[in-house]
Amino acid sequence: MSEHATFSAKSGAPASGELALPKSGDRAPGLVLVQEWWGITPHIKDLADRLAAEGFVVLAPDLYHGKTTKDPAEAGKMMTELDGKRAIDEIAGAASFLAGDPRTNGKVGIIGFCMGGAYSLAAACFVPEISAVAPFYGVPPEGNADFSKVKAPIQMHVAKHDDWVTEDKVKAVQDQVRAAGAEMNYFVYDAHHAFVNDTRPEVYSPDKTKEALGRAVQFLHQHLG
Repeated sequence: MSEHATFSAKSGAPASGELALPKSGDRAPGLVLVQEWWGITPHIKDLADRLAAEGFVVLAPDLYHGKTTKDPAEAGKMMTELDGKRAIDEIAGAASFLAGDPRTNGKVGIIGFCMGGAYSLAAACFVPEISAVAPFYGVPPEGNADFSKVKAPIQMHVAKHDDWVTEDKVKAVQDQVRAAGAEMNYFVYDAHHAFVNDTRPEVYSPDKTKEALGRAVQFLHQHLG
């Protein structure tokens, strides 16, 4: 089960989140898990546990500082009002925490969903500790990321039926990443936005979730150990 953990943002400001450890006592890769726009919900805690079971030391920074919601309008407001620089500062701090933790092998990846997918891509531009990136259906607003700075390989997962994160937007990111000499591939699933979220039966796709998470886990272990 995940547990509450405190750490320092890159700036030194206090931060906190959910930490989940693999059952094996061996040193494992670190993995930053970035939340959806709902906050650190039971679903995100469950994802942290599931990814830990796949052999990662997982830290999900709480970018909303304790706030969660089930209301889409409120979630949109919380996401819009989130200080992006502070969020990246806390994500960078989570990456540094994992890189220096004796339970990890010193390598750190990042995975995120919806809003977290967008912040995962942004972090690839600004957080040098990150060695592999696995975003799910999230793209940063134009001007919020400089993809010419990406060095870590990216494997992205997107839904075919998604009005927010279209394949055209993902392809535009891929073109910029590849132009900078970095690696980016993406997979499109016959599913809807947020298809990994098993608390939302209207969009959840168990088959596509298994396929996408399986690919992401394999990719992350390939690059992180």
